[in-house]
Amino acid sequence: MRKLFVASALLFSSLAFACEDVVIENAFARAVPPGQPNSAAFMTLDNHGHHDASLVSASSSVAEVTELHTHTDVDGVMQMRQIDRIEIPAGQQTHLQPGGLHVMLIGLKQNLADGDQIDLTLTFADGSEKALEIPVRHAMPVHSDGHQHSHDHSHSHDHSHSH
Repeated sequence: MRKLFVASALLFSSLAFACEDVVIENAFARAVPPGQPNSAAFMTLDNHGHHDASLVSASSSVAEVTELHTHTDVDGVMQMRQIDRIEIPAGQQTHLQPGGLHVMLIGLKQNLADGDQIDLTLTFADGSEKALEIPVRHAMPVHSDGHQHSHDHSHSHDHSHSH
């Protein structure tokens, strides 16, 4: 009986969940003007594991529906479409960014203003989940050459506070 217990313990200890191997970096949701019904979340998924992982769904309390999306070029026109999964190969990074893969937040239940925080739960193909609190911020558009281009929207603000 003891050998069976040790064998079972070794078997279960060797099972790794995707959420333990996948590190989420630079996650944020796009700030949108009041009344805008949809937004998106972006991040880098870094798979430190030895096995491929797949993101299969996401959820957030700020949206009625949360879907995985990509942009594809259809006859020279960029179109957004829902996808079943986002692959995260072992030892590699998968980038969710404007103009590419992203998590779509549809039917916003609240305004998403720069500086807010929202919840986002990612679910992987093995059933594991990762719950996040991510910031809301303005996203720079990505142009067809794949690079982000900033347009000078800077405003000088004095953020000093006297007490």
